[in-house]
Amino acid sequence: MILGKVIGRVVANQKSEGLEGKKLLYVQPMDHHWKPTGDAVVAVDTVMAGLGDPVFMVLSREAALALDPWFVPVDHSIVGIVDSVDLLEEV
Repeated sequence: MILGKVIGRVVANQKSEGLEGKKLLYVQPMDHHWKPTGDAVVAVDTVMAGLGDPVFMVLSREAALALDPWFVPVDHSIVGIVDSVDLLEEV
């Protein structure tokens, strides 16, 4: 899983089978200090996240399994909205 922040919405008039009615969001991956890491990605929203929300995502096969029906062609799925990140010690 990776942390991220929703920075935009993606509108697609045509989607692959299984993605109809699913919301696509543009997410900036973040580290545990909420600093951007890497390029922003498009992720399917499974938890009703909104603009500015801190989220966590799953990748690859797990991203496809987060949707109903399973195994739709996605690389990233938002599976939670983050309330807080507490570190026991600095990593």
